[in-house]
Amino acid sequence: MGCTLSSQANNVSDKVLGSNPASKAKNQSNTSSSTSSASLTPDQIVAALQERGWQAEIVTEFSLLNEMVDVDPQGILKCVDGRGSDNTQFCGPKMPGGIYAIAHNRGVTTLEGLKQITKEVASKGHVPSVHGDHSSDMLGCGFFKLWVTGRFDDMGYPRPQFDADQGANAVENAGGVIEMHHGSHAEKVVYINLVENKTLEPDEDDQRFIVDGWAAGKFGLDVPKFLIAAAATVEMLGGPKKAKIVI
Repeated sequence: MGCTLSSQANNVSDKVLGSNPASKAKNQSNTSSSTSSASLTPDQIVAALQERGWQAEIVTEFSLLNEMVDVDPQGILKCVDGRGSDNTQFCGPKMPGGIYAIAHNRGVTTLEGLKQITKEVASKGHVPSVHGDHSSDMLGCGFFKLWVTGRFDDMGYPRPQFDADQGANAVENAGGVIEMHHGSHAEKVVYINLVENKTLEPDEDDQRFIVDGWAAGKFGLDVPKFLIAAAATVEMLGGPKKAKIVI
């Protein structure tokens, strides 16, 4: 029904989604995903988020039957951003910053590395993308702006060696697409979806952040780091500390 995530942590609350991303998460960031893992259950994700001060609950995909959709190869692997977009191919996986989440998690900071990730995403059956918005151009992606301005420094993430325009050009030149968001952020909840090969679609009139946790596993990412970064991103951008874990 849902997927089980992996954690290198022995203590979920401290090692996976510790309450202080600037200190506890820093140790995580340098943890190799090749180390032995223990299962991280939806209940443990809820408990860890609650320790960070979030409201969190588990919901089933059956309670969202009218909203869950199959992932489609024509859908873009896009940002978790809940705003409207000029690209409505919403049936791809959703990760913070689109493919920037993969680079960020792996510590890839070069344009050449970003191009290789773009090609990798395409080879795995998805349309790679990054985005900007109507007011800030390519710096309209909050996740990338946090990354490039050093807001993840204390978590152990090296900054990209390129700016937003250079990153977008590299992705586009490697076969990816650029989407442009419009409107203001008004997300009310964060969905962390663990149902493999399923996703939710953004609705600019009823905004929500959508994080497809299962996709982190598909790309071999360090899942605890991925979840920490997603939670920290929402927090640093002043988003809602309210999550629904979909199983």
